[in-house]
Amino acid sequence: MRRWSFFVYGVFCHLLFLATYAYLVCFVGNFLVPKTLDSTPGSSPFDVAINLTLLALFGLQHSIMARPWFKQVWTRLIPEPIERSTYCLFSCLVLFLLMWQWRGQSAIIWNVEHPLGRGLLWALFAVGWLTVPTVSLMINHFDLFGTRQVWLYLRGRPYTSLPFRTPMLYNRIRHPLYVGFALAFWATPTMTLGHLIFSGAMTLYMAIATRIEERDLVNHYGDKYRAYQRRVGMYIPRFGANERTVEPAATGSAVYVETVAK
Repeated sequence: MRRWSFFVYGVFCHLLFLATYAYLVCFVGNFLVPKTLDSTPGSSPFDVAINLTLLALFGLQHSIMARPWFKQVWTRLIPEPIERSTYCLFSCLVLFLLMWQWRGQSAIIWNVEHPLGRGLLWALFAVGWLTVPTVSLMINHFDLFGTRQVWLYLRGRPYTSLPFRTPMLYNRIRHPLYVGFALAFWATPTMTLGHLIFSGAMTLYMAIATRIEERDLVNHYGDKYRAYQRRVGMYIPRFGANERTVEPAATGSAVYVETVAK
């Protein structure tokens, strides 16, 4: 019964993430959902402070729960097979809180009116949001969101870490997930002040998180990851290097700490 309950819990958390991700796309793009990034302009002088607090809460949850030292403590309370699923659950809850309590700031920073320009920006918006799930499939989507862990537990098999590998985009960019999110956040034909605050804060968070994550990866993989850093650009491809990196690892892929869920 315990194995099945963990499996159902893991699948639920995974599906909740997919629903949250779809809602976030509509929230940022200002379509389909009842409340979006710009649909409810705030009226309080504290609106910007509230938004920044919500963004900081997301950043803290997303980073702290992904740190190895936190996992060592956390898994004393949460069984290891559902640790990743629980991370996804908390990430979804914090994102829903952010979207629910967001205060819009309607001042226009830019507004591209030319149809070609608007179409190009919407295309980049779509590319950004599609890049994230595509990139997750390049490594192991189900491991990243905890479903593989609960499936192995259901089958009575021990969890085995994925090898450190750099498939496809990861052989050219170390953090394609963050590149996809940056495109998704900044590519908009109409940039409001609220959208600018959201995009700017999220970009700052990603820049800080990247440094912390890379420090963890260097501590874990040592010279192997340092060689990867020298060969592959962080956000911009380096087209001069063609070798592929395939090394054994103990904790997952080269991006085991990257996700919207992480």
